[in-house]
Amino acid sequence: MAPDKVLKQLYWRYAVKKFDPTKKIPDSVWKVLEQSLVLSPSSFGLQPWKFFVVRNPEIREQLLPHSWGQKQVIDASHLIVLAIKKDINDADVDRYVKRMAEVQQVPIENLEKFGGMVKGFINKPPYPFEKNDWSTRQTYIALGFLMTCAAMLDIDTCPMEGFIPSKYDEILGLPEQGYSAVVVCPVGYRAEDDKSAERPKVRFPTEEVVQYID
Repeated sequence: MAPDKVLKQLYWRYAVKKFDPTKKIPDSVWKVLEQSLVLSPSSFGLQPWKFFVVRNPEIREQLLPHSWGQKQVIDASHLIVLAIKKDINDADVDRYVKRMAEVQQVPIENLEKFGGMVKGFINKPPYPFEKNDWSTRQTYIALGFLMTCAAMLDIDTCPMEGFIPSKYDEILGLPEQGYSAVVVCPVGYRAEDDKSAERPKVRFPTEEVVQYID
């Protein structure tokens, strides 16, 4: 994609306030967005997350009152709930190492040192941190990947922290699976009468937010 086209799409993107409920993302396009989540980077490649795509309209209606009344959760083509794996532990590292050995076709014994290093980091980190906070930061990387890829495909998004995570967890049954919602992202197509699309982006000047250190 040409640089000017990328910049054009970044200006085109905004947090949609009103989706067109009649427009649905084609399966072929959705599969690309799905893979943008799967292929998102994370520290150590550990992927301390799961992405719950809520397709059931009745469940989405149940989520509305716990979303500050924001109708994006019911009007968007797709509703993605990005969740962390709660209290990630050694078993999660072992699962990842096993998958690494499988995909890269190397003996799992060759990865023992790597696995031990990751376990050491999450159990006795070199600096103070809380594991679930760390996992949340990883999940926001996936959110950024999703939103950027969506913009390149002319798909609209609306990242949302305006919801009650505990209620989402309860309605979606996330605690039983060991997960907890941290951010929500409706995905679809903007309504033609969404006036927010016409507002210029308000950003500080580049020279105030980008500093070069030579």
